[in-house]
Amino acid sequence: MEKPTTGLNRTLSRILIWLPSLALLLFYVPNALDKLINHDQTGKIVESSAVMITAGVFILIGTALFLYHRTILIGTSMLVLYMTPIVLIHLYKGKPAEIVMLILIATIFAAYIRRPQLFSRDN
Repeated sequence: MEKPTTGLNRTLSRILIWLPSLALLLFYVPNALDKLINHDQTGKIVESSAVMITAGVFILIGTALFLYHRTILIGTSMLVLYMTPIVLIHLYKGKPAEIVMLILIATIFAAYIRRPQLFSRDN
């Protein structure tokens, strides 16, 4: 027989479900703010300030949509759409791309943990 869920178990479960999303938040938000504040970065593939500002706004919007329950799929898609070219750029420049790939996979994983029904075939 199953034990009834207590308030502590429910709270702990909710914290553990949100933990990967909050860890990703610690990556995406500083990255976006760096692109907005320090938009004249050199040594990048595209050194245009307009592109950096646009990327920063895109990341912030994607992160906000990723955190909101009803728009998690749109936010995840935006963040994955941003991170996929970043992986390719890291591979092209010969930089270590493993961490970037892990962040990309963690974004999809965090969305799956929070809304597994989005990934089922029975929708």
